[in-house]
Parts: sequence; C-alpha cells; structure tokens
Amino acid sequence: MENIQLSKEVKKNRNPTYSVDPFILNRWSPRSMTGEGISDEELFTLFEAARWAPSSYNEQPWRFLYAKRDTPEWDLFFPLMVEANQAWTKNAAVLLVVISRNTFERNNKPAVTHSYDTGSAWMALALQGSSMGLVVHGMSGFDFDLARKTLEIPDGYTIEAMAAIGKRAPKENLPEKLQGAEAPSGRKPLEEITFCGKFSEISG
Repeated sequence: MENIQLSKEVKKNRNPTYSVDPFILNRWSPRSMTGEGISDEELFTLFEAARWAPSSYNEQPWRFLYAKRDTPEWDLFFPLMVEANQAWTKNAAVLLVVISRNTFERNNKPAVTHSYDTGSAWMALALQGSSMGLVVHGMSGFDFDLARKTLEIPDGYTIEAMAAIGKRAPKENLPEKLQGAEAPSGRKPLEEITFCGKFSEISG
C-alpha cells in the first residue's frame, strides 16, 4: 500500500489533524452506482477481509446475509429499506444485512462485545471495498423487524445494519436532491471524541 495516494475528492474535502494512511482517508460512502453486477471473486474478497477482523476470544460473531441483483434473493432484501434508500440502492450490485451472534459458541454465555466485534469486521469489509474502487455504503434506514421475519433471523442474533455494494457511477446518476451530498464528509475534532481519564462532555 506504499503507493496509495489521496484521491482528489478526499484532498478537497478532508483535512486530518495528524498524518494517517491514505488507505483510511480514501474510504467514504458514495451512493451513486452503475447498476452493474460484481463477480463472486470481488464479493468474496470483501468477505475474506471481514473474516480476518479481531474479536473477543476469536469467536467471530459476525454474519453477512447477502443478495445479488437480478436474483430471487434481491426481492427479499430490497423491500426492507425505506423509500429514500431504495432511490439509490436500486443500482447496487449486492445488498447486505449484517447480524451478530449475541452469545459465545463455546459456552452460550453473553458475548458483550458482539456488536463491537462485528463493527470491526464491517470496517475491514468497507476498507477492502474502497481499495478495490467499489461503493460500500452502510445504512440503518430499513425495517429491522421485517428483516428478521423475512430473512428468518432467529432470536439470539442482533440485526446491526444493511449495506449496499456496487460499481461507482458519476453523481449525476443520483436523484438531484442527493447529488449535493455525494462527497467525502468531514469529522468531529479529536478534542470532542477523546478524553484523558474521566469522561468530560464538551458543551456546545
């Protein structure tokens, strides 16, 4: 990764306080996609990246349910999303539902960091997708209860999020009201998210 450079759009929109690897800064969440499919090789490369994420006791509580476009499974996943997300995910190649097991497999005791661990797997997947030039966009705008019912997700698993994956397209492919937001976003300053010792809320 030594030859990775910041993309032009990231240079324009992101100003890190400290030097971090461009691999991190280049990851963001576009919405505009071409409507083309992606290969199993590409998709499972993303899952392979997630596979190697860290987890408590190496239990790997994450599970990825997926549907590729133009398959019967797509018709199960697409209606789960709110209308605003359907407006742009209609051009995705793959839809994901990310879930996590609430208990350890070894003893069925509560795995209190299952969501934290699954977040690390998601980030690995998203970074891998970004490095491949793919759109990988997570979302919470969907019906969690309907997802559990439709996808037959049993009790004992937490539904964490959905995501859309696809080949990137120009922002003009989006509905006009979304085009203005199609750029890398900034972040809160470090002093608002880091505290030495006891927690201190930053007053506005």
